[in-house]
Amino acid sequence: MTQQDIARMTGVSQTTVSIVLNERDDAAVRIAPETRERVLQAIRKTGYVADPIARRLASQRNRFLGVFTYEPVFPAGLGDFYHPFLVGIEECAESIGCDLLLFTSAPVVDGRRRIFHQDNRLRLADGCILLGRWLDPAELARLLAEGQPFVSVGRRDDAGGPVPYVGADYPAATAAQVRRAVELGHRRIAYVGEGAGAESHADRLLGFTAAVAEAGITGVHVRFTEAAQVMDELRDQGVTAIFVEEFADGAMLAEEAERRALRVPDDLSFVALGDPTRPASTDLDFTGFRIPRRAMGWQAVEVLSAILDGTGGEQQRLLPCEPVTGATLAVARA
Repeated sequence: MTQQDIARMTGVSQTTVSIVLNERDDAAVRIAPETRERVLQAIRKTGYVADPIARRLASQRNRFLGVFTYEPVFPAGLGDFYHPFLVGIEECAESIGCDLLLFTSAPVVDGRRRIFHQDNRLRLADGCILLGRWLDPAELARLLAEGQPFVSVGRRDDAGGPVPYVGADYPAATAAQVRRAVELGHRRIAYVGEGAGAESHADRLLGFTAAVAEAGITGVHVRFTEAAQVMDELRDQGVTAIFVEEFADGAMLAEEAERRALRVPDDLSFVALGDPTRPASTDLDFTGFRIPRRAMGWQAVEVLSAILDGTGGEQQRLLPCEPVTGATLAVARA
């Protein structure tokens, strides 16, 4: 079944059928309501579906949005860190009538996937959502230089120009947790994690150090190596509250504290700066915050759609994180 067949059935031109299919109705093109309805009835009766390739040639859009990740997140289970991001991406794509194309064939070079390679298929999609904790700045710069539409899930530093993104406001969320610890009497606190590399890590440490300076208390930065070693260092420095960049590291440190007969949170408090990115076994209800993962995925598609439509709008968004009261932060012991 073709548009010409629909035109013959309804006694109109193929151009009229095309106008009805593409829902055009402006000052330059007017289709009588009865004619439009006759064409629509024929389409419904025959089950006609427009050729997506032809539509792409006509509109310069094929309604495919790509999803590329530097990390192997497909398929993702319900408990996986990336699952809510993917749910938000899928739901928003569905709401605007787009399909998703998952780029899963990218080769691994030096331990990481690469966007640009011999069989790069990025241009099969109208634009692309980039998902992952770390994105290659050189590849981001090339995407910007070549004018390929994309949006990052997660804040990114400039890469030869501003990078479109939807991220979590880690500095504000972390600073709020530090202020809460200060209100509870903590005066020597520690940040355990890299605090560098991925922007999400750097942003957490930024919020931590700013809030520590504002409160005039002592803040210690320790990179996680081995739980016992880290705990030795923190106890030597008299730390009463530990802020962990990675939830799983917090679970291991809390377990180490319990092995030393330290009660959590009575003797030692913990704050988890986000959701678990890897499996963590603990019965503790950690104080901290949740990352707005589903909303980040949804809004990344919104921003990409606005870029493709040329409607403008804010191309860099930071979303607030949800505080979690939990049960691992208590009044500091004198």
